[in-house]
Amino acid sequence: MSISKNQLKLLWTAKTKLDLSDAYLRSAMVEIAGVESTKELDAEGFDAMMGFFEYLGFAPRQAKGPDYGERPGMASFAQIELIRVLWREYTDRKGDEDSLNKWLEHYWHVSSLRFLGKAAARKVIATLKVMKARAA
Repeated sequence: MSISKNQLKLLWTAKTKLDLSDAYLRSAMVEIAGVESTKELDAEGFDAMMGFFEYLGFAPRQAKGPDYGERPGMASFAQIELIRVLWREYTDRKGDEDSLNKWLEHYWHVSSLRFLGKAAARKVIATLKVMKARAA
């Protein structure tokens, strides 16, 4: 079974971040995964290549906060992460999760991001974008 589109994107991102040539990547795939093309990579070969990239210094970005899972009617992980990013940008990287929770409690009557509904999350995102634009 071949790798997913997201795994393929991660592979090419690693190649770009490490500034590897196409020829080097192909020779590494032959040596490490035993394939000549990314289309031939399977999950085991992908894991081997990612291990090699990590050895070279590539570190995929990690989410900054907890994932509360897929919950019907509640804010998605992507929405929660976007709210965190917008909050950090609005507060010039000084705002932490506690200050965000205080702001949410005061204006949205929600004590934490994990209790934020999907519709409210859209409104919070729009509000933070406006606040950030006005601050700039």
